[in-house]
Amino acid sequence: MRKLKRKPALRTRKPARGRAASDSRIADAERFLLPTYKRPSIVFSHGRGAYLVDSTGKRYLDFLGGIAVNALGHAHPEIVRTVRREAARAIHLSNLFHNAYQGPLARKLAGWSGLDRVFFANSGTEAIDGALKLARLAARAPGENPLAGPRKHRLLALENSFHGRTFGALSVTWTEKYRLPFAPSLPGVSFVRFNDVADLEAKMGDDVAAILVETIEGEGGVYPLSEAFWSRARALASAHGALLIADEIQCGLGRTGRYFAYQKFPSKPDVAVVAKPLAGGLPLGAILASQAVAAHVSPGLHGTTFGGGPLVTATALATLEAIENEQLLANVRERGAELRRGLDKLAARFAFVREIRGEGLMIGVELSREGGPFVDEALKRGLLINCTHESTLRLLPPFIINAKEVRRFLALLEQVFEKMSETPAQALSEHNPAHAAHTAAR
Repeated sequence: MRKLKRKPALRTRKPARGRAASDSRIADAERFLLPTYKRPSIVFSHGRGAYLVDSTGKRYLDFLGGIAVNALGHAHPEIVRTVRREAARAIHLSNLFHNAYQGPLARKLAGWSGLDRVFFANSGTEAIDGALKLARLAARAPGENPLAGPRKHRLLALENSFHGRTFGALSVTWTEKYRLPFAPSLPGVSFVRFNDVADLEAKMGDDVAAILVETIEGEGGVYPLSEAFWSRARALASAHGALLIADEIQCGLGRTGRYFAYQKFPSKPDVAVVAKPLAGGLPLGAILASQAVAAHVSPGLHGTTFGGGPLVTATALATLEAIENEQLLANVRERGAELRRGLDKLAARFAFVREIRGEGLMIGVELSREGGPFVDEALKRGLLINCTHESTLRLLPPFIINAKEVRRFLALLEQVFEKMSETPAQALSEHNPAHAAHTAAR
């Protein structure tokens, strides 16, 4: 494998005395922002490669990657060069006109995915909403009154799914704490037990417009979809004239060591949705569709003001080319294998490690105890990870990490585990919906 180019050592700033405790920027955020996040009292100032630096000069090994966004790490030279160049040319052009990068980026994504047509949005949740609109559009029979509710309208999603926070995406998100506060949601949605073929067959019908799956459930705890479930979903969708939609927002574009996570299966979806790492940290999502699905679209049925502007599409093209040129898929596979071996050794030592799941550089470490304190302890030691569904430590490092950084991560995590083994356990909730859903499906 080609050796990855490394940047010069990350320079840290001299710590500012008392800044963390009295930072006015944190005070402004707490006073003026909607309280949608619970954040530690840290302000990150800059980063390079797999490291971030806060306003006091402390360095952190970043195994969160902006929640799977920073695939090329921080301040990747090709990304920096492209943003500087394009910002001086044209940041935004109306989608009433062509720009220089939408077409080439769409060609690249079609080649990577095996699908035919692309629509650019601003985010993953917008792309999911657009994919649901495509499903309803494609489900209409020829001559059906476009102003009447379609007979074929139901949507099947999976238990423990997370697809986004707009109303459409939220409606197909199973986790109730995200969905129910905003009820009533989009009608016609049913949830299928994860990897349960019999439940899928029971809920399928001729009135179903689409089956929506995450190839690997991310927010739900890093659970991979089984080949048996995928293949049956593909067969049922084809038999009933429904679409199979793959949500690859977190697991796609190289995260598993393949261009798309669904490429481990023998068949393709009708529609795939991507976002997080697509533009190297800038906001960009995309809907990828087969020609058969795209044939239902005509001008005016869907659109966007900002999606696919020249700055973001140029940066996305640079991101995908860097993944190819630096042979990062091979690096993802190799570093992912090293991580799994190291985590397996830790699991053998620490009884609170229940299971290790995932592929490539998308790994979940399920604990038998509450995971938040592990995240807090890691942060103290200069390691960024997060916890999802109470008990799963989620690891999403950049594709550019090297073997030395993997070893450093494992050493830091071992220190965290040793510290937590000396700490009284915080019990999990009596009912952990994520664990219960997946345990029932095994």
